[in-house]
Formats: sequence, structure tokens, C-alpha cells
Amino acid sequence: MSIKSLTIVVAVALAGNTCFAQNTQPAIIEDFKPSVFNQPFQQYPQVNSQGYARFRIFAPNADSVRVSLGLAGQGGTKLIKADSGYFIGTTAGALDEGFHYYHINADGATFNDPGTGNFYGSQRWESGIEIPAKDQDFYALKDVPHGNMQQILFPSKSTNTSRAALVYTPPGYEKGNTKYPVLYLQHGWGENETSWGIQGRANLIMDNMIAEGRIKPFIIVMTYGMTNTGAPIGRRPAGPPPGAGPAGGARPDSVNRRTPPPGSGMGAAGVVTAGNTAGEPTGVRAFQTVLLDELIPYIDEHFRTIAKRDGRAMAGLSMGGFETHTITLAKPDVFGYWGLLSGGTYNSEELKGKAKPKVIFMSTGSKEERGVKEIPIAETDLKAAGYNVTTYVSPGTMHEFQSWRRSLYQMAPLLFK
Repeated sequence: MSIKSLTIVVAVALAGNTCFAQNTQPAIIEDFKPSVFNQPFQQYPQVNSQGYARFRIFAPNADSVRVSLGLAGQGGTKLIKADSGYFIGTTAGALDEGFHYYHINADGATFNDPGTGNFYGSQRWESGIEIPAKDQDFYALKDVPHGNMQQILFPSKSTNTSRAALVYTPPGYEKGNTKYPVLYLQHGWGENETSWGIQGRANLIMDNMIAEGRIKPFIIVMTYGMTNTGAPIGRRPAGPPPGAGPAGGARPDSVNRRTPPPGSGMGAAGVVTAGNTAGEPTGVRAFQTVLLDELIPYIDEHFRTIAKRDGRAMAGLSMGGFETHTITLAKPDVFGYWGLLSGGTYNSEELKGKAKPKVIFMSTGSKEERGVKEIPIAETDLKAAGYNVTTYVSPGTMHEFQSWRRSLYQMAPLLFK
């Protein structure tokens, strides 16, 4: 069977499938185009105008190939083998808008898709695909003045090494002498300091908002949060207790994730056992030392910052929200603005007697059941206690980067006023 005829057969077959919600899917429109994250000259993976994704993998000696990305509850997308040695298949329905991680499973082994770029997630460099969003203009690359995204290495006595961070400075920073406030922005579990800039497009979001006059310029610092536990590939560690950590559960782009052994929960103290960071401590407390005692002093010394509480904000997505929650409550005198992006909630009782934040921001995706339930309750509680609170629900998204891109876009104008 040829690739062309197989594609038609797959498309027709999938057009009649029912989705997880038991709704009949519309006929698939054959206007597929390569994903914007594809490597040079690579035609697959592809995305159509409806949000379906199509994959093609060359594996002539394999018996079974599956993509981890697909509709919830279906275990990813099974590809069908053609005579040419290619496996091809299309998701059973439209995917949520925005960025998604995925990987390939061939005869039980895990691989990346050679057609697309690699993005750090799930403690490894994963494949990724972008489903174009209706509101993608706010993070599009435009002809506007651009800031600078640079990597720095800062000394860390607590971990006995030099650590990396990415620093966004706004357009014009290099030419002036203005001092700027700083947002310390944390990634989620399994990710690192590159995630907000690449998957999240934080620098482009900032450039566009500054060009529109939507925000006052500020610096963003992104560093590795020391949250990765070494769980096997494809497994997510147990989350923190309800009300104290990420809202919404596992990402929709996961498959075959199992429960880890006791004591390996997110945020727990530990030590990296292997790899190029072997011996390094992990956990929120270890990161708190790095952030407060090493990174912030370095940033204040080497960049023109407003080095006081009202000139600092901390926010994070998912596990980074748990870190933000923990650190801002432990050291409320360091940051004046606090943000939890699919990262749980604050409550008035735990804030009692602490330095009052100027703004609390909490967000979630509309498909994150826990976040949608808990955030309105927290907002009512905090406002009744006199706190300045803003909440946001990203329409049509789950625990994924489109929720967090939108959350940054909504949160940024509230900072440093």
C-alpha cells in the first residue's frame, strides 16, 4: 500500500471514530501542513486547520509504532505500517491549541520523532508539536524591538558548582542606565531553565506587550528549579497534598505513567544519582537556598535591578507554582508579587501575620478540574481578608503551555505598578 493511499484510508477510518467524550468527530480536512517546530526539510509531523496531528515514522523493521500524543484515555495514537516501511497515523480528534510534548514508542522502546525539534520535558529532551491557536498573535514573532535572552553562569556554594540561568532583558536595556524590576519565573516538573523561553515563548510575549504599551518593561530570570527526581522516563512523581501544589493533574500529553515508589513525591529532598549532575541535591528547600542566597544576589550585582521587595516577583507553572508557594510563604519579605500558574492556591490562614503581597495571581486551564474548583474558593477567601487577588482561567486548555503562555500574558500587566 502506498503512503498516499494509506493516508486516505486512515483519514476515512478516523473520521467516523468517536472521541473520548463520545461526540462524533467531523470529517478530517486534508489541509495538513508541517508543524512550525519541524526540523529543516522535514514534512512530518503535520497539523491541519482543525487541530488534528498526523505523524509519519520510518521504522521498516518494527512491528508496532505508537505516538504518545492523542486524545485523553486512548493511550496515544497508533500508527499503521505501509509497504514502504513508514508508519503513519492521525490523531482521533483535534488536540488542544498550543504546544505539546510527545515521544515515539516502537516495539516497546522510547524514541524521539526525528522530524521535529527537541524540548526539555519529563526530565529528557522530548519531541514537540505546535497546534496553532486562534489567539497566537500575542506570542508571535513580530517586527517590533526585541529584548535579549542570554544565558548566565552563577556560582553556587550550596551545590559546589556553577549553575545556569536564562535572563530576559527588555529592548533598550543595553543602551541605558535605567533600573528594572525582576520576575523570577519557574518551570514545571521535568523541565529546566530553557522551557519558558522555548516552549513558553516568554521573550516574544514580553516583546509584544512592551511594544503595545501593555506593560512596563521588566527583567525575567529563569533557572532550573532542582525539582526533577530521576523517575523513569514517562513517569511523573506523586504530587504534593491538596491545596499545596499543582492543580489539574497529569498533562494530557502523557501516556503509561505509573505511580512512583513512596518518598519520591515532587518537592521532596533527594540527591541526583547519575548523569552529569550526580551528587547534586534536589528539592524545594535546596532550591530556596540557591534562589535566595546565590541567584538573586548575583542578578542584583550584575544587572541593573530594583533590588528590593517591591521590585521582585516570583511565579511558576505547575511544580514551579509549588516552589513559588513554598518560598514566598517562607520568605514573604523577598517578593512583592506572587503568581501560581496551575500551581495551586493560597489561603488567608497561611498568609496571616506575614508581609502582605502587593498582588496575588492564580490561574488554571478550563479543563483542569481541580484548579477550576479551587481557585474561585481561594479568590473569595483572600479578597474577604483584604488581599489584592486576580485569577484567570485559560479557555479550552488543560495542564499545558498554552494555559501558561496566556497566564503570563494576563499576569504581566499586574506586576510592578
